[in-house]
Amino acid sequence: MQPIPHIANKLGISEDALIPYGRDKAKVELSVLDRPRTRPGTGRLVLVSAITPTPAGEGKTTTTIGLGQALERAGESVCLALREPSMGPCFGIKGGGTGGGKSQLIPTADINMHLTGDLHAVTSAHNLLAAMVDNHLHFRSEPRFNIQRILWRRVMDMNDRSLRNILVGLGGRGQGTPRETGFDITAASELMAILCLSESTEDLRARLARTLVGFDEAGNTVTADDLGATGAMLAILRDAIKPNLVQTMEGTPALVHGGPFANIAHGCNSVIATKMAMHTADWTITEAGFGFDLGAEKFFDIKCASAGLSPSAVVLVATVRALKMHGGVGLKELATPNPAAVEAGLPNLEKHIESAQGYSVPVVVAINHFGADTDEEIAVIEEFCAAKGVPVAISRHFAEGGAGAAALAEAVIAHAAPTTPTLSPMYDWSDPIPTKIENVAKRIYGADRVVYSGAARKTMRLIQKLNLTGLPICIAKTHRSLSDDPKRLGRPTGFPLNVQSIQINAGAGLLVVLTGDIVRMPGLPRSPSALHFDVIDGSITGVW
Repeated sequence: MQPIPHIANKLGISEDALIPYGRDKAKVELSVLDRPRTRPGTGRLVLVSAITPTPAGEGKTTTTIGLGQALERAGESVCLALREPSMGPCFGIKGGGTGGGKSQLIPTADINMHLTGDLHAVTSAHNLLAAMVDNHLHFRSEPRFNIQRILWRRVMDMNDRSLRNILVGLGGRGQGTPRETGFDITAASELMAILCLSESTEDLRARLARTLVGFDEAGNTVTADDLGATGAMLAILRDAIKPNLVQTMEGTPALVHGGPFANIAHGCNSVIATKMAMHTADWTITEAGFGFDLGAEKFFDIKCASAGLSPSAVVLVATVRALKMHGGVGLKELATPNPAAVEAGLPNLEKHIESAQGYSVPVVVAINHFGADTDEEIAVIEEFCAAKGVPVAISRHFAEGGAGAAALAEAVIAHAAPTTPTLSPMYDWSDPIPTKIENVAKRIYGADRVVYSGAARKTMRLIQKLNLTGLPICIAKTHRSLSDDPKRLGRPTGFPLNVQSIQINAGAGLLVVLTGDIVRMPGLPRSPSALHFDVIDGSITGVW
């Protein structure tokens, strides 16, 4: 591990712009963005996405890290821009979020556990607002809340299904006002989206101020600013807005900042970290969570549209193993060679290629190599991509680090747009809400119709009344399928997208559309990863 000032120096970031957290990680002052770019030209942005996830694994983060290391080996100036892991999945079923094998971020345990405390700051700021809402109720302050129309819940950075729906204020008059509420996971907090979409401290302040927490007895909106909470929340988030600098196993710089999930939030790292990486390096490699239908769609239609970003290429990660599962093979049979099953799973890859090309950005397919893959199985993917006119490269970054991703790096350099491309979004923010939802449902997921619940239609009428119809949509959907049914693998057709409710995130500037049976607080599995954690000789073990 190299000293963090040395990593910063690769980006032209001087030591006076660092706030060290030990010897191996640091926050970076936002003033770096105001300094002249030290390299000629404009940095290019590459998005790493993937086919629909399966238990077999796809490896977007590992591919992102391996590609970054390969570009640096090729003499390129590069910086990664990645999300911060949530402790919920780390202790649950997914494991850590720092890559794997020889393509990892370090210090791995620190990044997965707390890093510099950003997720805890978001949790505290969110729950401070919740406490101020209940305090407002307790003292019957003006404006008087309609207790049935308080929208603001609580959050925690852990999977805990028992907290999804709860009663608070029990125990008598002095213990608060009894009412129903609940917890979401911190990664789904509107404050997480606000932090990740803000472009400055003043932008953060403005977004916090307009955060909608509920309605008063006359039906008027009540915001965080109405409760006088804006300044205190901003104070908690003062340092959290600054990106965190770490490194890969090969010393490639990485800015790790913000951690919304893509199945229940917008799934991208912070705008500030992405722009800082582009300001200090020639290549910025970022990723968006889960499959292209979730994270990448929101990356383009929310993050890029909001921040004026435009990637030069999309890397679409696929594995032989995952395609076999989409082709009907069970998890226990994946090690058995089966080119026919790979071919049967190709429609899923085909749909994601079509979706990526729909944004008018060059696409490169990365075959994330696993040890049991056969030449015949890989050839099926290569021949398919050749027929589609899409460049493809095998990447062995897990086993070989940057050296194993050299072919992928060459493909990206060769096919990335030389100038900033003009994106073709799935919808215009000014479109009616149903139009925006249906465009994504039909063009990205492949649905043939959208079915709205009565509650969703009622909220759309409220959004119209509040003049918030011009906000982008953030669809919360299962990551296991292109549809809202996690059991429908491959490329399903003829299905409806079922919209159960819509949540107004006025501060973040989003309309969160909940579909199917999606929940915003995960639960732990029967045998959680937490069972394997320990501290031995001062080091955390069990992180994977």
